[in-house]
Amino acid sequence: MRDAVDGILDRWARARPDLDASPMAVIGRISRLSRLLGQAVREHLAEQGVEPWEFDVLATLRRTGPPFTLSPGELAASAMIGGAALTHRADRLVERGLITREVDPDNRRRVLITLTTEGLELVDRLVTGHVAHEDRLLATLGPEDREITADLLRRLLISLGDTGDTGRPGA
Repeated sequence: MRDAVDGILDRWARARPDLDASPMAVIGRISRLSRLLGQAVREHLAEQGVEPWEFDVLATLRRTGPPFTLSPGELAASAMIGGAALTHRADRLVERGLITREVDPDNRRRVLITLTTEGLELVDRLVTGHVAHEDRLLATLGPEDREITADLLRRLLISLGDTGDTGRPGA
């Protein structure tokens, strides 16, 4: 069975037989998968009435464990967003009653962002459906294929400098 990338590679082979376009086989497929999987995740979250960025912020706080609290800098780093974007997103989630933003009682120069009970209940419901949806998206791959794919992608990410190790439990 052939995919769209095979057709692209065939055309390159005819247009530039001197060129080894084999890296396009991997990069092209990763790029196409990113778009297709991203679209599927966005559609699933939209069905739940949530924007992907809302889920990302809530899930980042949830996976830190109790008390589900991070500073804005820690949250921005873990969610891979800029400070200005985080401020806007936090404002919206505070308005919805899903997080609080309060001064750290131990350091008045520091702000802490925490999941509310309502936010915790929502993200716990969402993450269960999210993982089940991702499982369906990967249904064509068995457990061994998933493990091999995850390992190969991990190696590639690490080689490109994406270790993601911030030292925080929510990272």
